[in-house]
Amino acid sequence: MLSVLPRILNHQLTDLHGRFSRVAQTSAAYKLYALAGTVPPKPGIVRVDDREGRRLDVEVRKLTPAAFGLFVAAIPAPLGIGTVQLADGTSAKGFVAEPMALSGALNITGYGGWRAYV
Repeated sequence: MLSVLPRILNHQLTDLHGRFSRVAQTSAAYKLYALAGTVPPKPGIVRVDDREGRRLDVEVRKLTPAAFGLFVAAIPAPLGIGTVQLADGTSAKGFVAEPMALSGALNITGYGGWRAYV
């Protein structure tokens, strides 16, 4: 499970006994946005052409299949789960934003990650 949620929502993973696995980076095919009007503030990543995006700092977490199902069921739109390509050539299930989420969102890709932005 790849987590790019802000720390304020970290409890959702720890409540389900999600274990920190490692710090990683996405491939260079992503842009990062601060979604408009979300409380608490939420990030959203969108896959783009490699020439348009950059590597983003993320955390990889481990959840049991049952916990992952409970976690996914609680994710509010316009976020969802997709396959995120990592810089080391592996992939993980992680948070992605629906294209409609970009309306009014702030492009914060230049920060390289959510923690650097906040």
